[in-house]
Amino acid sequence: MKVLLVEDEAKIAAFTRKGLEAQGFVCDHFSDGNEGFIAASTQSYDAIVLDIMLPGRDGLDILRGLRSKRINTPVLLLTARGDLEDRVEGLNRGADDYLTKPFFVDELIARLQALHRRTTGAQLNLLQAGPVVANLASRTVAVSGHPVELTPREFNLLEYLMRQPGRVYSRTQILEHVWNYDFDPQTNVVDVYIQRIRKKLREAAEGEGDYVETVRGVGYRMRASTESAL
Repeated sequence: MKVLLVEDEAKIAAFTRKGLEAQGFVCDHFSDGNEGFIAASTQSYDAIVLDIMLPGRDGLDILRGLRSKRINTPVLLLTARGDLEDRVEGLNRGADDYLTKPFFVDELIARLQALHRRTTGAQLNLLQAGPVVANLASRTVAVSGHPVELTPREFNLLEYLMRQPGRVYSRTQILEHVWNYDFDPQTNVVDVYIQRIRKKLREAAEGEGDYVETVRGVGYRMRASTESAL
Protein backbone atom coordinates (compact mmCIF):
# COMPACT_ATOMS: atom_id res chain seq x y z
CA MET A 1 0.00 0.00 0.00
CA LYS A 2 1.08 3.56 -0.69
CA VAL A 3 0.12 5.92 2.13
CA LEU A 4 0.26 9.69 2.53
CA LEU A 5 1.01 10.84 6.09
CA VAL A 6 0.28 14.49 6.90
CA GLU A 7 1.48 15.11 10.46
CA ASP A 8 3.45 18.03 11.89
CA GLU A 9 4.58 16.47 15.20
CA ALA A 10 8.05 15.19 14.37
CA LYS A 11 8.15 12.30 16.87
CA ILE A 12 4.72 10.99 15.90
CA ALA A 13 5.55 11.28 12.21
CA ALA A 14 8.87 9.49 12.66
CA PHE A 15 7.58 6.46 14.57
CA THR A 16 4.50 6.21 12.34
CA ARG A 17 6.49 6.27 9.14
CA LYS A 18 9.04 3.81 10.54
CA GLY A 19 6.28 1.42 11.58
CA LEU A 20 4.51 1.62 8.23
CA GLU A 21 7.68 1.06 6.24
CA ALA A 22 8.69 -1.87 8.47
CA GLN A 23 5.46 -3.56 7.35
CA GLY A 24 6.21 -2.93 3.69
CA PHE A 25 4.11 0.21 3.19
CA VAL A 26 5.33 3.01 0.95
CA CYS A 27 4.91 6.26 2.89
CA ASP A 28 5.11 9.91 1.80
CA HIS A 29 5.23 12.40 4.67
CA PHE A 30 4.44 16.11 4.82
CA SER A 31 4.31 18.28 7.94
CA ASP A 32 2.59 21.24 6.26
CA GLY A 33 -1.09 21.18 5.39
CA ASN A 34 -0.69 23.06 2.13
CA GLU A 35 1.97 20.62 0.88
CA GLY A 36 -0.09 17.67 2.06
CA PHE A 37 -3.13 18.88 0.16
CA ILE A 38 -1.13 19.29 -3.05
CA ALA A 39 0.26 15.76 -2.72
CA ALA A 40 -3.16 14.29 -1.97
CA SER A 41 -4.67 16.14 -4.93
CA THR A 42 -2.03 15.30 -7.51
CA GLN A 43 -0.70 11.86 -6.61
CA SER A 44 -2.26 8.44 -6.23
CA TYR A 45 -2.47 6.90 -2.74
CA ASP A 46 -4.25 3.91 -1.27
CA ALA A 47 -4.95 5.81 1.96
CA ILE A 48 -4.25 9.13 3.70
CA VAL A 49 -3.40 9.51 7.39
CA LEU A 50 -4.33 13.09 8.21
CA ASP A 51 -3.76 15.07 11.39
CA ILE A 52 -6.43 17.68 12.12
CA MET A 53 -4.18 20.34 13.67
CA LEU A 54 -1.63 21.35 11.02
CA PRO A 55 0.29 24.46 10.03
CA GLY A 56 -1.06 25.99 6.86
CA ARG A 57 -4.22 24.23 5.78
CA ASP A 58 -5.75 22.22 8.64
CA GLY A 59 -6.85 18.62 8.30
CA LEU A 60 -10.59 19.26 8.13
CA ASP A 61 -10.08 21.86 5.41
CA ILE A 62 -7.87 19.42 3.47
CA LEU A 63 -10.58 16.77 3.78
CA ARG A 64 -13.27 19.15 2.58
CA GLY A 65 -11.11 20.19 -0.37
CA LEU A 66 -10.42 16.60 -1.41
CA ARG A 67 -14.04 15.55 -1.27
CA SER A 68 -15.12 18.66 -3.19
CA LYS A 69 -12.71 17.55 -5.93
CA ARG A 70 -14.30 14.09 -5.80
CA ILE A 71 -11.07 12.55 -4.60
CA ASN A 72 -12.33 9.56 -2.64
CA THR A 73 -9.05 8.18 -1.28
CA PRO A 74 -9.77 6.69 2.17
CA VAL A 75 -8.85 9.17 4.93
CA LEU A 76 -8.02 8.25 8.52
CA LEU A 77 -7.97 11.27 10.84
CA LEU A 78 -5.60 11.68 13.77
CA THR A 79 -7.20 13.65 16.60
CA ALA A 80 -6.46 14.74 20.15
CA ARG A 81 -8.11 12.61 22.81
CA GLY A 82 -10.80 15.10 23.79
CA ASP A 83 -11.72 16.46 20.35
CA LEU A 84 -15.07 14.71 19.93
CA GLU A 85 -16.48 17.63 17.97
CA ASP A 86 -13.62 17.47 15.46
CA ARG A 87 -14.05 13.71 15.03
CA VAL A 88 -17.76 14.07 14.36
CA GLU A 89 -17.17 16.92 11.93
CA GLY A 90 -14.47 14.93 10.16
CA LEU A 91 -16.73 11.93 9.71
CA ASN A 92 -19.49 14.19 8.44
CA ARG A 93 -17.10 15.69 5.89
CA GLY A 94 -16.18 12.30 4.49
CA ALA A 95 -13.45 10.83 6.70
CA ASP A 96 -13.48 7.03 6.75
CA ASP A 97 -12.02 6.42 10.21
CA TYR A 98 -10.12 8.11 13.03
CA LEU A 99 -7.58 7.40 15.78
CA THR A 100 -6.99 9.41 18.90
CA LYS A 101 -3.48 10.28 20.03
CA PRO A 102 -1.49 8.60 21.41
CA PHE A 103 -1.99 5.43 19.36
CA PHE A 104 -0.26 2.15 18.57
CA VAL A 105 1.15 1.83 15.06
CA ASP A 106 -0.12 -1.76 14.90
CA GLU A 107 -3.68 -0.50 15.31
CA LEU A 108 -3.12 2.16 12.66
CA ILE A 109 -1.85 -0.48 10.24
CA ALA A 110 -4.82 -2.76 10.95
CA ARG A 111 -7.25 0.10 10.32
CA LEU A 112 -5.50 1.09 7.09
CA GLN A 113 -5.62 -2.49 5.84
CA ALA A 114 -9.32 -2.67 6.69
CA LEU A 115 -10.00 0.57 4.81
CA HIS A 116 -8.07 -0.72 1.81
CA ARG A 117 -9.98 -4.00 1.76
CA ARG A 118 -13.26 -2.13 2.04
CA THR A 119 -12.54 0.25 -0.85
CA THR A 120 -11.05 -2.40 -3.16
CA GLY A 121 -13.76 -4.96 -2.43
CA ALA A 122 -11.29 -7.59 -1.31
CA GLN A 123 -13.05 -10.59 0.22
CA LEU A 124 -11.73 -12.36 3.33
CA ASN A 125 -8.31 -10.71 2.93
CA LEU A 126 -7.58 -12.86 -0.13
CA LEU A 127 -6.37 -12.08 -3.63
CA GLN A 128 -6.31 -14.83 -6.24
CA ALA A 129 -4.95 -15.20 -9.77
CA GLY A 130 -5.26 -18.75 -11.04
CA PRO A 131 -3.68 -21.04 -8.42
CA VAL A 132 -1.78 -18.17 -6.77
CA VAL A 133 -3.43 -16.93 -3.55
CA ALA A 134 -2.20 -14.02 -1.40
CA ASN A 135 -3.52 -13.50 2.11
CA LEU A 136 -3.35 -9.79 2.91
CA ALA A 137 -3.88 -10.23 6.65
CA SER A 138 -1.08 -12.75 7.21
CA ARG A 139 0.98 -11.51 4.23
CA THR A 140 1.45 -15.07 2.98
CA VAL A 141 1.33 -16.53 -0.52
CA ALA A 142 0.60 -20.03 -1.76
CA VAL A 143 0.49 -21.74 -5.17
CA SER A 144 -2.04 -24.59 -5.28
CA GLY A 145 -1.73 -24.76 -1.50
CA HIS A 146 2.09 -24.81 -1.47
CA PRO A 147 3.55 -21.92 0.57
CA VAL A 148 5.86 -19.36 -1.02
CA GLU A 149 8.40 -17.48 1.10
CA LEU A 150 8.55 -13.85 -0.04
CA THR A 151 10.36 -10.82 1.35
CA PRO A 152 8.16 -7.82 2.31
CA ARG A 153 9.11 -6.01 -0.92
CA GLU A 154 8.44 -9.09 -3.04
CA PHE A 155 5.04 -9.48 -1.38
CA ASN A 156 4.19 -5.82 -2.08
CA LEU A 157 5.10 -6.21 -5.74
CA LEU A 158 3.12 -9.41 -6.16
CA GLU A 159 0.13 -7.88 -4.33
CA TYR A 160 0.24 -4.88 -6.65
CA LEU A 161 0.10 -7.12 -9.73
CA MET A 162 -2.58 -9.36 -8.22
CA ARG A 163 -4.92 -6.46 -7.50
CA GLN A 164 -5.92 -6.57 -11.17
CA PRO A 165 -4.85 -9.80 -12.89
CA GLY A 166 -4.42 -9.31 -16.61
CA ARG A 167 -3.69 -5.58 -16.33
CA VAL A 168 -0.27 -4.52 -17.61
CA TYR A 169 1.80 -2.32 -15.28
CA SER A 170 4.78 -0.38 -16.59
CA ARG A 171 8.10 -0.33 -14.77
CA THR A 172 7.45 3.32 -13.97
CA GLN A 173 4.13 2.50 -12.27
CA ILE A 174 5.69 -0.36 -10.31
CA LEU A 175 8.62 1.76 -9.14
CA GLU A 176 6.34 4.56 -8.01
CA HIS A 177 3.91 2.33 -6.15
CA VAL A 178 6.25 -0.29 -4.66
CA TRP A 179 9.52 1.64 -4.28
CA ASN A 180 8.18 5.20 -4.17
CA TYR A 181 10.64 6.82 -6.56
CA ASP A 182 10.54 7.98 -10.16
CA PHE A 183 11.64 5.86 -13.07
CA ASP A 184 15.37 5.66 -13.71
CA PRO A 185 16.03 4.18 -17.17
CA GLN A 186 19.27 2.70 -15.86
CA THR A 187 17.78 0.65 -13.04
CA ASN A 188 16.73 -2.96 -13.43
CA VAL A 189 15.41 -3.41 -9.89
CA VAL A 190 11.90 -4.23 -11.11
CA ASP A 191 13.18 -6.89 -13.49
CA VAL A 192 15.34 -8.44 -10.76
CA TYR A 193 12.42 -8.67 -8.34
CA ILE A 194 10.10 -10.06 -11.01
CA GLN A 195 12.61 -12.82 -11.73
CA ARG A 196 12.87 -13.64 -8.01
CA ILE A 197 9.09 -13.86 -7.68
CA ARG A 198 8.79 -16.00 -10.81
CA LYS A 199 11.42 -18.40 -9.53
CA LYS A 200 9.77 -18.77 -6.13
CA LEU A 201 6.31 -19.30 -7.62
CA ARG A 202 7.63 -21.93 -10.05
CA GLU A 203 9.47 -23.74 -7.27
CA ALA A 204 6.30 -23.83 -5.19
CA ALA A 205 4.41 -25.18 -8.20
CA GLU A 206 7.13 -27.82 -8.72
CA GLY A 207 8.31 -26.26 -11.95
CA GLU A 208 4.91 -25.73 -13.53
CA GLY A 209 3.61 -22.39 -14.76
CA ASP A 210 4.90 -18.90 -15.36
CA TYR A 211 2.43 -16.74 -13.49
CA VAL A 212 3.93 -13.30 -14.11
CA GLU A 213 4.00 -12.40 -17.78
CA THR A 214 6.34 -9.95 -19.52
CA VAL A 215 4.62 -7.73 -22.07
CA ARG A 216 7.46 -6.72 -24.31
CA GLY A 217 8.11 -3.00 -24.41
CA VAL A 218 5.38 -2.27 -21.86
CA GLY A 219 5.84 -4.01 -18.51
CA TYR A 220 4.42 -6.90 -16.52
CA ARG A 221 1.08 -8.44 -15.64
CA MET A 222 -0.25 -11.25 -13.49
CA ARG A 223 -1.80 -14.05 -15.47
CA ALA A 224 -5.44 -14.35 -14.57
CA SER A 225 -6.00 -18.08 -15.14
CA THR A 226 -4.32 -21.41 -14.69
CA GLU A 227 -4.64 -22.35 -18.37
CA SER A 228 -2.63 -19.35 -19.61
CA ALA A 229 0.14 -20.10 -17.10
CA LEU A 230 0.78 -23.71 -18.13
